[in-house]
Amino acid sequence: MQISLRVFLAFFFIVGLAAFFIQRVFIKEVKPAVRQVMEENLVDTANLLAELAAQDMREKTMASGSFAQSVKNFSHRKVDALIWGFHKTTLNYRIRIADDKGIVVFDSENKELGKDYSRWNDVRRTLQGVYGARSTRDSPEDPTSSVMHVAAPILNDNKIIGVLTVASPNRTLTPIVEQAESRIFNYGLLLLALSSAIGLIVTIGLSRSLNSLRRFATAAIAGEKATPPSKGAKEVVQLGQVLKHMREQLEGKQYVENYVHQLAHEIKSPLSAIGACAELLEEELSETDKKHFLSTIVSQSKRLSTLVEKMLKLAALEHRQHLDNAQLVKPLSLANSVVQNLASSCVARHIQIQLHAEPNLPLIKAEPLLIEQAIFNLAENAVQFSPQNGLVSIRLRVHANHFEMSIEDQGEGIPEFAKPRLFERFFSLPRPQGETKSTGLGLCFVREVVLLHKGSLELANRPQGGCVAKLTLPLAH
Repeated sequence: MQISLRVFLAFFFIVGLAAFFIQRVFIKEVKPAVRQVMEENLVDTANLLAELAAQDMREKTMASGSFAQSVKNFSHRKVDALIWGFHKTTLNYRIRIADDKGIVVFDSENKELGKDYSRWNDVRRTLQGVYGARSTRDSPEDPTSSVMHVAAPILNDNKIIGVLTVASPNRTLTPIVEQAESRIFNYGLLLLALSSAIGLIVTIGLSRSLNSLRRFATAAIAGEKATPPSKGAKEVVQLGQVLKHMREQLEGKQYVENYVHQLAHEIKSPLSAIGACAELLEEELSETDKKHFLSTIVSQSKRLSTLVEKMLKLAALEHRQHLDNAQLVKPLSLANSVVQNLASSCVARHIQIQLHAEPNLPLIKAEPLLIEQAIFNLAENAVQFSPQNGLVSIRLRVHANHFEMSIEDQGEGIPEFAKPRLFERFFSLPRPQGETKSTGLGLCFVREVVLLHKGSLELANRPQGGCVAKLTLPLAH
């Protein structure tokens, strides 16, 4: 069976499930949803009436007070309202008040006065200081006689002195529910019809896209020059591009060329400098020149050594799937250690570094050496990109149940062209004092450390100038 036919049949199977869902599940959700809205309105009403009845309850004048008179007037009001197609002509609320023992002291229908309602959920739970509500049938044999009761406490100086219950029959919701179910069913049928038409169109388009992808794959296997599909379903076009890249990877072209090119580019400069200095040292030179060229050889050798060391660390880190030596760590201790290690660099550059931390910072679960190295790399970047007499601020806090460290500098910020390349291997920006660029592996290392710790790393420009690096890590549980 062709895949396009399978997709078409599968689509209609899904459409059939959708029809079942609409008829059996969605429609059944209408009635609870409407009752939920009704209950929410009853909660507001009960609490409002409880406040209005509080004075009479405190003065023990519930039967003859102003609240009772207002309820009596309410029951005699005439209503003629058209609400979304429904004609409402009656008021359906029933109001009942019980004292702090659960004995009914007021009933808008004068049927339950003196009765003990302390065992009913609406009264019992409210007297206990929690939300009280119930739904009870007036006639046990009639499921349509269910009445919703919602209660609210009557308070005197934050002490419960009574319970006011507002009751409304659920049968008033029946016309609303029936109309909603009818509309849902009709719109569901319309949706199914439109879905069927759309499914047919999508299946035809998918079939064409898959055929073009098949032709490309067949040509690629045969070793012919072929272009992946550029039109059709987005996923099919992307799959064609993936197949194209996979072909290039299997031929050993793209990966090897890029990696060797980048590595050769980074090593070429220090090797050329070392070679040139070595050739010059073979000639007759003054002691000053010899020292200068020897110093150059040493510095470039260190640069090569640093590059190789960082590449090895990064490669080892990229292949790790979990933390090997996780410990409970104080983030403030790590930050203090980084500040101390950067002290000499800050003094040489006339840069001030400040550490701000919230009190009682919680512990984080991390590998201390990795996290400290990551923080050091970020702070060292901030120092190197800061102007003379600049300020680097390190802030530690807890935000949204995570530990967050931000490192801010007052440099020139990140150029627009560099933002998408910040985490590329060997990519680095020139330092403001004309110093030698870094290896371009530091931020790659930091990102791998943060990902290994299930955290996140963000770099952005500050509105007032400079750059901010924000490192977020989960707290220890």
